[in-house]
Amino acid sequence: MEKKEIISRALQTLSIDALNPMQLAVLSGDARQIILLGPTGSGKTLAFTIAMLKTLDSPGIGLQALILAPSRELALQTGSVVRAMARGYKTEVFYGGHPMQAETDSIKGAVPDIVVATPGRLADHLSRHTLSMAQIRAFILDEYDKALELGFQEQIKKIARAIPKRRRLTLLSSATRPAEIPDFINMDDAEVIDFTERTESPRNRMDIVNVISPLRDKLETLRNLLLTLSPDSRVIIFVNHRESAERVYNDLKKTGFPVGLYHGGLEQRERELALDLFANGSTPILVSTDLASRGLDIEAVDSVIHYHHATSPEAWTHRNGRTARVDSEGTIYVITSEGEGLPDFENYDRELSPAPTDAKPTPARMATLFFNAGKREKISRGDIAGFLMQQSGLKPDQVGKINIKDHWAIAAIPAQSVKSVLENLKGKKLKNKSIRVSTIHNA
Repeated sequence: MEKKEIISRALQTLSIDALNPMQLAVLSGDARQIILLGPTGSGKTLAFTIAMLKTLDSPGIGLQALILAPSRELALQTGSVVRAMARGYKTEVFYGGHPMQAETDSIKGAVPDIVVATPGRLADHLSRHTLSMAQIRAFILDEYDKALELGFQEQIKKIARAIPKRRRLTLLSSATRPAEIPDFINMDDAEVIDFTERTESPRNRMDIVNVISPLRDKLETLRNLLLTLSPDSRVIIFVNHRESAERVYNDLKKTGFPVGLYHGGLEQRERELALDLFANGSTPILVSTDLASRGLDIEAVDSVIHYHHATSPEAWTHRNGRTARVDSEGTIYVITSEGEGLPDFENYDRELSPAPTDAKPTPARMATLFFNAGKREKISRGDIAGFLMQQSGLKPDQVGKINIKDHWAIAAIPAQSVKSVLENLKGKKLKNKSIRVSTIHNA
């Protein structure tokens, strides 16, 4: 694809004013091996998509580009950017938890030009011989250090060896540089495009606070801290184990906080829903393991709370990178109990001891409606927005984020309007279809 067309598509489809310096560096370069480094929120996904588009031939000749991502959520988010930029090329997203039959059916209909996948699921396709790697021009491994850290090395090795060595592009991207690159990925002649130091450090926009917990059990301190924050704040609480995530979540939920839960032990639909409700304001507090520390495109996170100390400098960096993105500011809270050792990589601007309080949590300002129809029923975001405004009396500024899935959809509306909206929608049809609308709760 020509450079002018790439720029035009980016500006039009992604609603940006201009490519940033990192993206321009990728656009102007011609290296066949690239290591792309940049802080969270710096636009790496668009940058490597640009690099990929430069390598593609005309659509319809077979699988030309493969992008591997270490998590389902990152694969889905990357897929949405790629689809927007690569109109005319068939793009598929493959990941564990998604029906394999649906993926193989999509390949039988027409071989995709671009596949975004998690390593395990792509390796599964190779074992089943459902995809041919013979035509691949571009191989991109996003968050490659995280993928290797999560134990995907054997799958990635299998995939890399199936791809033609004379491909036009191999690109590895990350927010941090790992100590070494495995020898099965040849990057001997790689050009390093490193914007981790050339952009303004996010640290300059962070206020890092050491929160003193008088008890070893930090739950009471966490509750008191949350009650000092603005009710509209979007907050991610990081813990080190799934069991801890469940415990903290259950305590906050029982106390009345509008909270969601996110970790790798949940079903895919539960994880997607947790992120959607967090993003649309229905559960503005999210308790998570480090699974949420990378790759997720979550806008306007006001604060990060380390309930447990990060286990490594990389984890510290990636957790904190959920806030203070691009030009925004954010606050990092680290809860420390008496006698707890402080890692050398943590540094603080001030200390805080939240006072005990009898105040009650403020309910979420937004609530979420569930629609039992989605993309496969030909329902779009515009359809749902119009339905809500025309049939329930909501004004345009009262309709929040709308997410469309294959067979269902959700929409955020003001919590105070839920009862009247559900009453007004009774018996109403959406695109001449009888649709069930209900309130959804993040259980």
